[in-house]
Amino acid sequence: MTQPVAPLAVSIGDPAGIGPELIGDAWLQREAASLSPFFVVGGAQVLQQACAQRSLAVPLIEIAAAAEAATAFARGLPVLTDLDCEYHPGRPSEEGAALALNSLERASAHAKSGEASGLVTAPIAKSELAKVGFNYPGQTEYLAHVCDLAARDAVMMLASPSLRTVPLTVHCALADVPRLLSVDLICHKARIVHASLERDFGIERPRLAICGLNPHAGEDGKFGDEEHRIILPAIAALREEGIDATGPHPADALFTPRARANYHAAICMYHDQALIPLKALEFDEGVNVTLGLPIIRTSPDHGTAFDIAGTGLADPGAMIAAIRMAGECAARRAAHG
Repeated sequence: MTQPVAPLAVSIGDPAGIGPELIGDAWLQREAASLSPFFVVGGAQVLQQACAQRSLAVPLIEIAAAAEAATAFARGLPVLTDLDCEYHPGRPSEEGAALALNSLERASAHAKSGEASGLVTAPIAKSELAKVGFNYPGQTEYLAHVCDLAARDAVMMLASPSLRTVPLTVHCALADVPRLLSVDLICHKARIVHASLERDFGIERPRLAICGLNPHAGEDGKFGDEEHRIILPAIAALREEGIDATGPHPADALFTPRARANYHAAICMYHDQALIPLKALEFDEGVNVTLGLPIIRTSPDHGTAFDIAGTGLADPGAMIAAIRMAGECAARRAAHG
């Protein structure tokens, strides 16, 4: 794999969660997992104690600038200094939320400036961040703002070894989904997915499977008319543009092994329609990727897991997958300009 021109920036996430210990575990597995060099923005004390709690022998190398990370990475986990707090696993606090927010802000700035080739965000607790002034539904919307984009231009994709899914509507009540769907929404997000699969994932002719909203994809209007009014016209418009989009497919048949072989990403109508199959199939390897940004951003597709933080029970698979995917996407962008 062609190495990116710069290391990846990793935000520490909520220091009371499982993020810090999994970052340390990922560094230990860097060679076996073919991870690109990365550095953590802040939290040297947190990382040291989290790794010790997990019995991980991770040497930390404090760096003053992102440029130092590439050469330090083979010897230890590079950490930018001057942001820190006390480590209390499973006990979130405003001090910890402030560290999480400051780390996210600085890591995003490094990615945006090009000092980092991409951004990997460890899990946050949005309710805790709200206490220290974070006014966004999540990190995806925050990053759209940082990149001077409208929120709808940042598209969430969940990716695992055998499946990629995109929810068109995300954090809203299920009852609101039908009124939020539109031909424009489907086309807009599908275009972003299509372009990102080409640019960042190296897929020459992406195939998109568009899911139906209703049982049996409406069954010719018997169970709802959104498929005829909204989804079919959107698919027709996408195909007119040369995008290989099919559907609407019944959700209960779209995620079987045979069906998954026929598309590169499934465009789903709502949050759980996209996340349940991926988490059921490959929870410990799921990655949240933000498409449509000028920067690379990935995150493990799990939360802070305060209940098991510091116990050694958390699986590092999704964190490792997120770092590896960010490096691979950044390398493709670097190779193709």
